[in-house]
Amino acid sequence: MTFRALVSEIRQMISAAVEQAGYPQVAFDVSEPPRKEFGDLTCNVCFQLSKHLKKAPALIAQEFVESQLKPVLAGKKEKEEEKKSFVKSVEPHPAGYINFTADYTALAPATLASALAEPDSFGNFDAGRGSHVVIEHTSVNPNKALHVGHMRNVILGDTLYRIMKAANYRTTVLNYVDDSGLQVADIVIGFLYAGFPVEPPDGRKFDQYCGDEVYVKVNQLYEKEPELAEKRKVVLREIEEGRSETARFASAITKRVLDEQLKTCWRMKVRYDVLNFESQIVTSKMWAAAFELLKKEGLVRFEEEGKNKGCWVIEAPQQGEEDKVVVRSDGTATYIAKDIPYAAWKLGLVPDPFRYKKYADQWDGSALYATTLDADGMKKEFAGGQRVVTIIDSRQARLQRIISHVLGRMSVPPPAAGEEKGEDRRHPEYRHLGYEAVTLSAATAKALGIDIGDRQFMHMSGRKGIYVGADYVLDTLRDKAREEVKTRNPDFAAEQIDEIAEEVAISAIRYNMVKQDLDKIITFDINESMSLEGDTGPYLQYAYARSQRILEKAASATVQGGNENFALLAHEAETALIKEIAKLDLAVEDAARSLSPKALARHAYALATAFNIFYEKVPVLKEPDKQVLAARLGLVRALGVALKNALGILGITALGRM
Repeated sequence: MTFRALVSEIRQMISAAVEQAGYPQVAFDVSEPPRKEFGDLTCNVCFQLSKHLKKAPALIAQEFVESQLKPVLAGKKEKEEEKKSFVKSVEPHPAGYINFTADYTALAPATLASALAEPDSFGNFDAGRGSHVVIEHTSVNPNKALHVGHMRNVILGDTLYRIMKAANYRTTVLNYVDDSGLQVADIVIGFLYAGFPVEPPDGRKFDQYCGDEVYVKVNQLYEKEPELAEKRKVVLREIEEGRSETARFASAITKRVLDEQLKTCWRMKVRYDVLNFESQIVTSKMWAAAFELLKKEGLVRFEEEGKNKGCWVIEAPQQGEEDKVVVRSDGTATYIAKDIPYAAWKLGLVPDPFRYKKYADQWDGSALYATTLDADGMKKEFAGGQRVVTIIDSRQARLQRIISHVLGRMSVPPPAAGEEKGEDRRHPEYRHLGYEAVTLSAATAKALGIDIGDRQFMHMSGRKGIYVGADYVLDTLRDKAREEVKTRNPDFAAEQIDEIAEEVAISAIRYNMVKQDLDKIITFDINESMSLEGDTGPYLQYAYARSQRILEKAASATVQGGNENFALLAHEAETALIKEIAKLDLAVEDAARSLSPKALARHAYALATAFNIFYEKVPVLKEPDKQVLAARLGLVRALGVALKNALGILGITALGRM
């Protein structure tokens, strides 16, 4: 990961030169230029200095480079027996920037040796220093199967977890289960009062049956049978109280749906640490404790007059917005009354009332825990994140803004037993990571048997039953991949074809969900996502498989690795690939700091593209010079390490054969 070292060396050169010239110290950026002819890195220090020196940036750049930076670089070159510089040259640009070119005879050996020496950890970077991050995602109501829109939330959350882990954050992943809401009451009504059999009559997954059949049709029945809608209120109250046979039945149904939802998530290689059940948050009286704290700190206000008379409200965080009612005039709490204490718990601002029990073993061998109020549960430290990230779609932005506003004004509790009073007690950070909806392209809707008329895409609605299930999308992608793999590899056994097809399907959906800007609606197209060309997950997997095929052929030709002279790699396609390999840890750090999985997805695509250009332009196995051949094979091995690790952080399996 020596591109970071190159950036650091340039920053040190500039800072030292600014001081030597007697210029004022200013903040400046070192970044990649917009065009490769400008070099590998560029600096804007002359624009910053121009404000103080009252000179044009271009004039400062010319003088600064000639009188300061070039002599400094020449001095470095004279001492290269001590430490080789990563900078080859420095030049002023007529616009006022300072452009630097890397010395790849130094950068290549350092980068590739690092990748080959530590293949498992290459690309990781200690940005977090072990600090605790709590990530909540998925949180799908336990009355239906996941649909393709939910997949964006699930995959964003899991990819962010993987990024934070690679950046050395202690990361806890939560899945909030709303087991006491109206949606659960709806399917209970369906089973107990509307005549739906509990077991799916057609052998469907239980979550699909509940969502596609029971939930949709019960909501249609409410319009025809008002007495059923009244019964819904009774059932909801019983579920919230948690003591009746109806409540126990609802709990059993919720668990069955949740278990099926988890199977879908595990299929996409998603994992969690804790399931947080809403019913237990209510029963724990966490809201009552949080409400008293809010009143004590003046964060809620009792309205004596106006339309909210008799209500407790939270003042709107932005001008022009209405205050948010927390407790109605009849004493009942609104929905936000559940969200605030839960969010405060995640930050460690209120005591943890829960104990924990093991719920299941997950696909990766890790244990999944669930909250419990039983005294025989285990004590665990899942809450109290120094940073909390809640992933919910953008429609919840206002509610999340209010929650963040309230939490930001709550006091940090005093040090717990065992903590020193002098320890840093900075207020933890709460972030809402919002995202836009997922729609289906017209071609995909048609392929899935859905008639959308003349529309170009289709929005989804769980209540109306207008959606495409996540399992169905994965199955369709897998079947399409199976045919492609079978065509390309007729000698493969059926089991091997199925394993590869499943991994390609997961790659297609995971990459498609993270490569986009969060504020953009995704129009998902099955054919596009499966392409081996262009910006897709299978394209990245194919680049890796291609690299491994080269190494297989080299091994069969008894070409040995080790002691490679990487300074021989001077072709433009070689240095471009080395540069992308060298930047992997920077991409991981950027993705972690900005909470942007897209940043890493972009870099993985850049790695694959740079390798494919290298593959097309530079002969490897046909290279007659044995030293150059060995160096190029080392480069291919290092690319394999970097691309495999980048894909792994994205939750995609690097395939040796496709």
